[in-house]
Amino acid sequence: MDQQEYAVGATRVAAGRPNGRTGGAGRGTAAAVLAVREAVRTEAAGALDALDAVGTADASDTTGTTGTTDAADAADVEPGLGAADGADDTRAAGAGHGVALSPDPGLLRLAHWFAAATPGSADDLCTASFGLYPARHLGAPAEPADPDVSWWHGPTAHGLASARSRETRADGGLRRARRDSAELPVVRSGAKSGRPGRHRKPERIPLMSEEAASVGPPPLVVAQDRSGEELPAAERRIAARLLLAHPLVTASGPHADGFPLIRRHRDWLAERFDTLLGYRLDVGPWHARLCKAGLGPGAARRLEHPATGAPFTPGGYAQLALALALLVDAPEQLEYRRLLDAMRAAAPGLTADPADLDMALAALAGWQVLGELPAGTAADASAAAPADADADASSDAFVLTVDRDLARAVPVGPPALADDAADLVRRAAEAEPATAVRRLLAETPAVLAADLPEDCRTWLHEHRLSGPAALADFLGLETELRAEGVALLDPAAELTDLALPGAGTLAQATLLLVERLVEEVRPLPAETTEGDVPIADALIDGVLGDITDEYGLPARYLSDRTALRRDALDLLHGLGLITPTPQPKRPPTWHLRPHAARFAPAPDLHPTPGTGRHSRPAPFIPPPPGPRTEQRA
Repeated sequence: MDQQEYAVGATRVAAGRPNGRTGGAGRGTAAAVLAVREAVRTEAAGALDALDAVGTADASDTTGTTGTTDAADAADVEPGLGAADGADDTRAAGAGHGVALSPDPGLLRLAHWFAAATPGSADDLCTASFGLYPARHLGAPAEPADPDVSWWHGPTAHGLASARSRETRADGGLRRARRDSAELPVVRSGAKSGRPGRHRKPERIPLMSEEAASVGPPPLVVAQDRSGEELPAAERRIAARLLLAHPLVTASGPHADGFPLIRRHRDWLAERFDTLLGYRLDVGPWHARLCKAGLGPGAARRLEHPATGAPFTPGGYAQLALALALLVDAPEQLEYRRLLDAMRAAAPGLTADPADLDMALAALAGWQVLGELPAGTAADASAAAPADADADASSDAFVLTVDRDLARAVPVGPPALADDAADLVRRAAEAEPATAVRRLLAETPAVLAADLPEDCRTWLHEHRLSGPAALADFLGLETELRAEGVALLDPAAELTDLALPGAGTLAQATLLLVERLVEEVRPLPAETTEGDVPIADALIDGVLGDITDEYGLPARYLSDRTALRRDALDLLHGLGLITPTPQPKRPPTWHLRPHAARFAPAPDLHPTPGTGRHSRPAPFIPPPPGPRTEQRA
């Protein structure tokens, strides 16, 4: 059975607009829609004839009453199917008149799992059930080094990644963390300025003025190599990177420019994603969906509000799954108030917080599952009772546009087959060792051998060169091998949702924090370590205090050191540079990971011993062997 069918359990109905852009089954469904409408019209006419034959006396019977209601509903829908009024009557019919909204059982079950989850486990459940997370990679590769050298003691990317002069600083920014844009430009989109590169998209042609249009159209610009031939390999790499960064791409969405490339190379992309990562690629007329797998517990991936950036709460996830449970089989046009009422009726025990509902509907609108939302009424409408006379009339009358194809494309995990939320997270991450390791390489900043189970660790050791190299070639990344593990780097800083170094005060302060933490706790070659190094809370607070004193920070961080600590540690945790160790009744303790050392200056492997109580002792250097010792050897 197809994964999407058992994941959603939705009945695929031939309905919607023939062009497939605003819902329905897409192109080629016009005949099916007309057949359904003709059947309804015939049944309505037959019901009216039967009522006339039976008479008024029989109309009071239960069957007669039901027939009257059905016939009246059908008659209200059908008479306006002429060329002029068809769209309006279709809108009225789809808005919910006489159409029951029944929730999908699997997604309804998923909504209850979200409601009962903790914030961290809810993020893992979202990753497993929706798989809409972007890839996350580090940039600024370091100098080549022996693969057996540790990240702690090898070359770093500090020269490219950070730090400019402390002497001069423009208002509103940090001095050391401000980067020279001429040396390392920050580019967030596919169309880059500067000289063209192997993996860069062709520059967009600007709109012509009237004078230029009178001369004639400019020549078509295509990606070419030196021989003048087209480069399908570059197009495939661009399409693959786009899908890995944005698993749901629509023909009219923010990444519509790359959709033609995905459709053009869909067969090749589907084969490569399936072979390397075990991902299924579904490409329709108006959307492409890369069905990613889960990353297991503790993956630190979460959804955020599209407008505010606020992280999703378990209640927000629950409202998202609940809305999807109704939208997978909803009519194309649905009254906003009717959707809210149906959500309350389907799960009376899930109390909807206004902020959670607003967050869920905003995410659905961002994915284009829903069209335009009523402005500023999501929270107010959810708080109002159905019988509240003061409810906003405009939101009650607002009609949502539903794209059922996109609604069915969102879930990828198997909620109907899992026993509970933990079982769903486990099932979604299951894969053979080769696929499991390649997924981590493609989706996460670094893969440490110590984090892998024994079978995956063995595979990585045996395929240390060939395994990462295949993915690097497929996605246009660079491989960094170290003693602790492997990292696939993206110097273009595109294939990631979190960037370090990055723009903004928080990213700059976080870069300074990790740089100084590494300098303080980096183990020396003679010191034994299992990979991660513990960080004292007092050291974190002290370094952040020094950064605050030395550099200009926004007022909100100057007045709230706790917010600076929380946001900086959250960014480092998201990039996998630190990891928490939970404690029963205390905040977690943090450990610095080896690949964090690539952001610090080159290590001094023979430091001068200090004189303070907490200074490191001088490293023991054994004396050279004497002549007698050599003779014994």
